[in-house]
Amino acid sequence: MSFSDWDEIRTAYQVARMGTVSGAAEVLGVHHATVIRHIDSLEGRLGAKLFQRHARGYTPTEAGQDLLSVGGRADDQFTQLASRIKGRGNEVTGELLITSLNVIAPLIVPALGEFQEQHPDLQIQFLTDMRLYRLEYGEAHVAIRAGKPGDNQDNIVQPYCTLSTVLCATKDYLDRFGPLTEDNITQHRFIGSAQENPRAPFLRWLSEVVPEECIRFRCNDTDSMRQAVMSGMGIGFVSSLDLQTDDNLVEMLPPLEEWSVKLWLVTHMDLHRTAKVQTVLRFLKEKVADWPVDPA
Repeated sequence: MSFSDWDEIRTAYQVARMGTVSGAAEVLGVHHATVIRHIDSLEGRLGAKLFQRHARGYTPTEAGQDLLSVGGRADDQFTQLASRIKGRGNEVTGELLITSLNVIAPLIVPALGEFQEQHPDLQIQFLTDMRLYRLEYGEAHVAIRAGKPGDNQDNIVQPYCTLSTVLCATKDYLDRFGPLTEDNITQHRFIGSAQENPRAPFLRWLSEVVPEECIRFRCNDTDSMRQAVMSGMGIGFVSSLDLQTDDNLVEMLPPLEEWSVKLWLVTHMDLHRTAKVQTVLRFLKEKVADWPVDPA
């Protein structure tokens, strides 16, 4: 395959992915006429129609679907290769992508600020999201994950710390509705998860113990749950960090062991031993000793 062949396949892949010539042109940084020329040339050489053209855009034919699959894998592999090459230097410079949970951001973000002071040529991206970033495709250099760290054998998983989660409400809520006991759960309002099967053990406990009609407000992320609790909307889970730093929060029940969240440091084997990744891993392990969490 020549480089021109790959350019045309890559163009066709982006057209299939975006659904329009203009969308593919924007992603590739080329003129839309170049996209059309690549598609026409590739279809001519393959002797097959790759797309159905219509007013709303381009829809892949069966042959186009095959090319989409092959082109997607090739594009992922090139992206992965580029990420590996970028991370191989002996200096702590360039881009560093770290993905984490929102709940530990108040500890991680200032620490990364300190780390950047030590390495001023470093550009740091701190990513928080519900989805798991794919380390094997270079979407992040280091992931701080909760619960089960996954079963990808190419990932290197190290225990990091345990974060306690507590069931709390505000003092105003306590004045209005009184304390919580095992016998008066139905007299209270709770903040729960909008997810049908939440992964967090403490949210599963809540859905199993608290009647559905008592969960009066639901969110799809823990940050919004925390805001709802702090606004006095009901009883819900916050981190032990929030309880220690907010005088308006009151613990409603003694914590259960199953409410604790184990955190892990996860890296991909291709980038694990690079200077950049090793340096930030050492730094994060040192910082955790000063935080109000249980070390691994």
